Amino acid sequence: MSDMSHILLVEDNQDDYEAAVRSLKKNHFMNPVHWCKNGQDALDYLYREGQYSDNPDVKTPDLILLDLNMPGVDGRQVLQRLKEDPEKRSIPVVILTTSKDSKDVDKCYEIGASTYIQKPVDFDGLTQAIRTMKDYWFGVAILPHHQN
Repeated sequence: MSDMSHILLVEDNQDDYEAAVRSLKKNHFMNPVHWCKNGQDALDYLYREGQYSDNPDVKTPDLILLDLNMPGVDGRQVLQRLKEDPEKRSIPVVILTTSKDSKDVDKCYEIGASTYIQKPVDFDGLTQAIRTMKDYWFGVAILPHHQN
């Protein structure tokens, strides 16, 4: 396994995905990022099912950035499944969403989200949020080690 921690970014909006990746690069974040375009794709990746079943490149992420509002399996369902699974519950999950609804915030923390961040609407705000997240999760926090 590489010494570089890697992120699973679960985001259905391509523009938001591209903005997040640009923000990561602007913050000199060189770690690998895997993009899942919806909740079902994320679950398939995390559990090595579907298109990921025979893929040796699938790695357990060290951190998940999870959007909540996606069609089909949404972020809440992904979070619930991960936090109910003894083998996956230790993966930190950062909710990165446009919702500031207190019910969403409370529910995500109740389920087991590590952090809840409302997406800034502009690129500079997103870049600052990513910088703060990177400094904390990859500078201060000690992440759990996951076997692949």
